[in-house]
Amino acid sequence: MSKKDRDDSYKFDTKLLHFGAEIDEGTGASSVPIYQASTFHHHDIFAPPVHDYSRSGNPTRQALEDYIALLEGGVRGFAYSSGMAAISSALMILSAGDHIIATEDVYGGTYRLLSTILTRMNIETTFVDMTDLDKVKAAYRSNTKAVFMETPSNPTLRITDVAGVTAWAQEKGLITLLDNTFMTPYYQRPIEQGVDIVLHSATKFLGGHSDVLAGLAVARTEAIANELKKLQNGLGTVLGAQESWLLMRGMKTLGARMAHSEQSAAKLAAWLTNRSDIDAVYYPGLMNHPGREIHESQSTGYGAVVSFDVGSGERAKQVLNAVKLPLVAVSLGAVESILSYPAMMSHAAMPQDFRLDRGITDGLLRFSVGLEDIDDLIADLDQALAANR
Repeated sequence: MSKKDRDDSYKFDTKLLHFGAEIDEGTGASSVPIYQASTFHHHDIFAPPVHDYSRSGNPTRQALEDYIALLEGGVRGFAYSSGMAAISSALMILSAGDHIIATEDVYGGTYRLLSTILTRMNIETTFVDMTDLDKVKAAYRSNTKAVFMETPSNPTLRITDVAGVTAWAQEKGLITLLDNTFMTPYYQRPIEQGVDIVLHSATKFLGGHSDVLAGLAVARTEAIANELKKLQNGLGTVLGAQESWLLMRGMKTLGARMAHSEQSAAKLAAWLTNRSDIDAVYYPGLMNHPGREIHESQSTGYGAVVSFDVGSGERAKQVLNAVKLPLVAVSLGAVESILSYPAMMSHAAMPQDFRLDRGITDGLLRFSVGLEDIDDLIADLDQALAANR
């Protein structure tokens, strides 16, 4: 089935498997071929081929880019060498002298890019509490050109009213970008809320197996897609053919993985909430989670990440050393559970005072729930917590 014959009315789980390139037209192979080629022969110099050089376009990468565009409901997708490559390339749509409004508790790598790299290009950022639309509006300047959202945010899972922000941004003529890594298009499709560019660290839930580094972007309009294509080609921040194939393989099971992990995450969050030795639990599915109603209006699920505060940095490190099942590692979104320590891992780039003001304490742990039996995971975490009260 070619892309032009694809039925966009299919339900999401069907689209994961029938996305337009699942069967190779030439051979009938049940997998997209890996075109491990850097350049392509011109059979007729007066009629250049669709692909001529793999930085500019590769058939395997193109299949992936069409795949994510279908899932997100955008006009075109773009694949990059990492999530940060996707974010940094997309932000190159801006120019010197421009100003960005960004979620204050954004991922640490994004914070580092905005606060220490783009500043050298005279692109400034104001970090705001994006759970409050009035604060977003108050940060507007005459040179503001973009709003960068992350919802739920990493790692405290704070919720932004996407439709509210995009409606205001459109009135002001601003570009909106949203990091959709935690929810994935399985649970949240920001383009339907008016977002211009949706971004992913595809290393996480989309890949799902801790074996590929990749980033994705999806454009809402052809005009923005054309800009992203020029930047992707000009910067050369592209994803290789082998990684593109691995990512597509992982994405086929996204629905099954997310549904299983979300069910387990909800059980873990409820269990943690009932413990007297936990200072705070962050999970959008909890009844008392701030912004839950807004989240439910723009998402169809709560995700597989639960963050919780064990009270101190010393206890957090003891728990990390005592667990037996989850990987203690950077990253998330894999088939195996991953327990991370934001203060020293994902958000180590943030100054301590900035981090603490945003609830990213020294005692905060982030649990990305995988596919293990949840009772085993809870029993393991229980023994780690009990041994370090």
